[in-house]
Amino acid sequence: MIILDNCILSDELYEETFVCDLPACKGGCCVEGDAGAPLLEEECHILEGIAGRVTPFMIHEGLDAVDKQGYYVRDNDNELTTPLVDGKQCAFAYFDGKGIARCAIEHAFEAGLIDFRKPISCHLYPIRIKQYPNYEALNYHRWPLCDCARVRGKKLKVRVYRFLEGALVRKYGREWYRELQAYFDYARKRYG
Repeated sequence: MIILDNCILSDELYEETFVCDLPACKGGCCVEGDAGAPLLEEECHILEGIAGRVTPFMIHEGLDAVDKQGYYVRDNDNELTTPLVDGKQCAFAYFDGKGIARCAIEHAFEAGLIDFRKPISCHLYPIRIKQYPNYEALNYHRWPLCDCARVRGKKLKVRVYRFLEGALVRKYGREWYRELQAYFDYARKRYG
């Protein structure tokens, strides 16, 4: 366990390897599961504000889901999430020419139409954050769907925290990430 500011991080963020392998998994994290992507309250307001610039990249079923459910919903645990299409894929998912699920929000971001990349929970995956009154717990989420990402990460020798550098910097800032990197460098030299 690693403690950094108000965060408690699982050792698995250093110990495990991970690099997404979209040709193998087909973006299944946008399709599988029993709820949409977790959302922060402020992200719900962002989604409402950028909707008009995201909808051109959404598929018809996703547009229908948003029309019926809204840009965010509460799941069975009363947590804010993205809506789903027929209880399956995220309403913001679309499929490219290779059948890989992609994110309409991220597509609008990459096209320069919005400055919001995608929900932070999506950007940070396979890290899941649990909010407590005085701290956040960052844990590694192990999902069989991502076995191919663990294999690819091992082959490329990329640890979870390195794969997610951009997302961690987005969430906690560059200085926080530098401190995390320094801790891992120290631990590797001291303990091997």
